[in-house]
Amino acid sequence: MPYHEFECSKCIPERKKHAVVKGPGEDLTSALPLGYLNTIPGTISERGCAYCGAKHVIGSPMKDVIHMSHGPIGCTYDTWQTKRYISDNDNFQLKYTFATDMKEKHVVFGAEQLLKKNMIEAFKAFPNIKRMTVYQTCASALIGDDLNAIAQEVMDELPDVDVFVCNSPGFAGPSQSGGHHKINIAWINQKVGTVEPKEITSDYVINYVGEYNIQGDQEVMQDFFKRMGVQILSTFTGNGSYDDLRAMHRAHLNVLECARSAEYICNELRVRYGIPRLDIDGFGFEPLGNSLRKIALFFGIEERAQAIIDEETARWKPELDWYKARLTGKKVCLWPGGSKLWHWAHVIHEEMGVDVVSVYTKFGHQGDMEKGISRCEEGALAIDDPNELEGLEAMETLKPDIIFTGKRPGEVAKKIRVPYLNAHGYHNGPWKGWEGWVRFARDIYNAIYSPLHELSKLDISKDEIPGDKGFVTQRMLSDANLPEEVRNSTTLREYTGKFDCLEALRHKTYPTFERKAAAVAG
Repeated sequence: MPYHEFECSKCIPERKKHAVVKGPGEDLTSALPLGYLNTIPGTISERGCAYCGAKHVIGSPMKDVIHMSHGPIGCTYDTWQTKRYISDNDNFQLKYTFATDMKEKHVVFGAEQLLKKNMIEAFKAFPNIKRMTVYQTCASALIGDDLNAIAQEVMDELPDVDVFVCNSPGFAGPSQSGGHHKINIAWINQKVGTVEPKEITSDYVINYVGEYNIQGDQEVMQDFFKRMGVQILSTFTGNGSYDDLRAMHRAHLNVLECARSAEYICNELRVRYGIPRLDIDGFGFEPLGNSLRKIALFFGIEERAQAIIDEETARWKPELDWYKARLTGKKVCLWPGGSKLWHWAHVIHEEMGVDVVSVYTKFGHQGDMEKGISRCEEGALAIDDPNELEGLEAMETLKPDIIFTGKRPGEVAKKIRVPYLNAHGYHNGPWKGWEGWVRFARDIYNAIYSPLHELSKLDISKDEIPGDKGFVTQRMLSDANLPEEVRNSTTLREYTGKFDCLEALRHKTYPTFERKAAAVAG
């Protein structure tokens, strides 16, 4: 192994077993840190809470819903707009956030009537929105407010509305992952099976689960499914509709993207309704191709998937290879959340040439860390729930060229002149799909070879400022040591897609596939 002890954390000896270095030839029995445990007091963890995991990660991407937090105003602001889960209904769920704004007097005297008043006001303010999710917070949970009773009162008074209650206060788990679990189970207990689908248009019907439409990821994947003749009955939950998600029980297959946040509802749908679960990966040419093949194999439409794979690979592979030639050997700290830890660890190395020198997760389980460590290179530093000081020390030691992480640790990285890409909300996504993967490579290239970033490496308070350097471009930085045949290749090229790659998808027409029932009747 051995365990890695941070200098900054020697005063907290329990932290030692939460970081390991993957040694030569080691398997997971000797290269796995402790993980998904209660936060050690004094570590100043940066984890999200269970309320955040329920509302911010899973609940809020639902597009046609008023998302109401019953608690202090800070709770809802902390979970608003920091992820770019867009939608095709003018981004209602991003434009507005709702809270009861509990104060000290409500903690003393109760806040149930405050909640009811806010719920009715919100429905009246947005008469076209007839669905609401109410989220419990620490403050309202500790005083025992009965959210379910108030929700029923509102539905009785306003018969055309429907309300979902998520009891996942911040203290309900060791991290935001506890909230993922709670909202998964609450949704299937309260809402699944309460309506029937509006229309079944295909012989091949799926729930697309654990997809949150970050900058349009869901719409990219939906394009592939439509080209295969596969109907998405519901998406849990990015760009997803409340009532579509109530009809999840009629799908033929659950296609699971983010296992960390949404495997629970897939497993319950299998137990209660017999719907199989199939795990996929929308990131990277090879993983995405294999994922479409698996779905096609399940339905017996392999040729449709292969046609898409061949077309997309031929279109985008020369562009991915252009970036790979310029990114090979660059070091990255892969510090995202749960599933991206292992969705990306191997494929960014294989398809972009970058070397993963560290992986970490703040809320992932042991299974996430196992898969992440097994897929990254020897010598990688694996950390569970690091704090800001440990992250800084790791960057000073490993000297990465870039890190993929969230906004808070990313901004810290910039202070020590390490560029970062937002692994949660993306920089210029979508990053799923063949084109999306090239966009990701382009964003990495732009970050590493930014002339402005080169200037930041000079400390004007002490470094000598060179006066003999002229104008510098990205290509001058990235191509300096490349062979001439690579620099002047006529087959490789930079990204040629549009700034907005979603607009065309939203107006695209798709082939009509004859249904089996119609064929039999004919």
